[in-house]
Amino acid sequence: MTEGEVVTDAETSLPVAWLGRTSTDDQQDPTLSLPRQLRNSREALPANCVIVAHFYDVESGLLDLNARGQGHVQAGLEALIPRDGGIKDLLAEAERPDRRFVAVVCESVDRVARRTYFGVKVEHELEQAGVVLLAADEPMPALGRPLSGRSRKRATPLLTRRIKQAISEWYVLQLMELSWDGLCEHTEQGWNVGKPCYGYRADKIPHPVPARRAEGRTKTRLVPEATEASTVRRIFVLRAFRRLGYGAIADELNADLQAHPPPRPVNPLNAVGRWSGSAVREIVGNPKYTGFMVWNRRATKRGAKPNPPSEWIWSSQPTHEPLVTMELFRAAGWKGRATLRERGTPTETARSRHTYLLRSYIHCDICGRPMFGKSRRGTPYYACLPDLPGTALLPEGHPKSVWVREEWLLPAVYRMFEQQLLPLRLPATRQDLRVAGLPAKLQRALFDSFRLDVRFHQLNHSLVVRGTIPGPNEVVRNP
Repeated sequence: MTEGEVVTDAETSLPVAWLGRTSTDDQQDPTLSLPRQLRNSREALPANCVIVAHFYDVESGLLDLNARGQGHVQAGLEALIPRDGGIKDLLAEAERPDRRFVAVVCESVDRVARRTYFGVKVEHELEQAGVVLLAADEPMPALGRPLSGRSRKRATPLLTRRIKQAISEWYVLQLMELSWDGLCEHTEQGWNVGKPCYGYRADKIPHPVPARRAEGRTKTRLVPEATEASTVRRIFVLRAFRRLGYGAIADELNADLQAHPPPRPVNPLNAVGRWSGSAVREIVGNPKYTGFMVWNRRATKRGAKPNPPSEWIWSSQPTHEPLVTMELFRAAGWKGRATLRERGTPTETARSRHTYLLRSYIHCDICGRPMFGKSRRGTPYYACLPDLPGTALLPEGHPKSVWVREEWLLPAVYRMFEQQLLPLRLPATRQDLRVAGLPAKLQRALFDSFRLDVRFHQLNHSLVVRGTIPGPNEVVRNP
């Protein structure tokens, strides 16, 4: 007798467990798929077999076995088909000596799992427990018939099953790859996926495919919403120019909710009617405000956790009207988030009573070290103290301490941008936009947004402060 064979008297009924699975309820209709699987499995069984237990899951067959059975959709199907559990419950009962079945039947082996590895793993664990796995679309052995001295042949049925499992996995992977490519092309063409982000409204366009258009399907492009778009620009300005934290920005917006209406969640029951730090963070980190269409920022699995920026799919060209420039977007948080600490208000920073606007941008020209914020009698300074305990040795010719008063630096910085950078960059930028051949409306939007952050663009490069004299009469030379 071979492993997994079931032998009983001819008149004895064989108890069999049924195993079913259907994809997520938005991909298939469980109320149609599961009853069909059960009926096909029951009709394929020999007359002496009786289904005594029903195990099924409503979830993707690509999941690991440990992740199966976590869905809640199947709970509403128990009135249609009694449920004794999922695949994990089936394997657990198969190990018990008092199990209710001697075999397991499914409509097809791909209903066990879409991945060959997990399908073979389930089959192996059942065989180790003395339970045979049957499939309704395969030749059904004569269970219960006494065996002769020669065992039944299993080589060809096993080969057929493995080929079917391999084809099933290939089909699913190919379908996923084609779907991925389609979504990438969808992004390249500028179509939005999901709810429009704050600052935009949905411009619904009839679906280009006639059959889907006849069903009322549409595609969506992003169009700015005036009031919300103004709020988005203000958020980026507060973040990039004033270096405020998310909570501090939320506080400023909450001071005038009429001018800055808070975001509306998909579920109205979750609305709080005010701005929060997380809502501000979501806007600051959304690259769609640059005019490019971006997809795959969040995983469809793993609890919709954020994907790293390297996995984002960007359109090659701007596809909708931008609200901020790429430079402003990066300065506000996307590129600088790894190195930019929160520049919050005094109430947000417990150990500091001051907000240092140029923190991490000021370097000492003598030793090259960044100068850190420090206050004296309530006045903010930037200091270089290379002889502190635990630091490197004092460089030759370096004073024990170098202090720069912030109020001396800011006017010089502002003058540099106003007198040198703005007159040069704005005309050149306008000419670049004309040469690019973009539509006139998009050119104006890009130029207007560019003017907001051009004054502070160079703050992405560290300012070098040349020698200073400590004490009350600070002198800054060549800031």
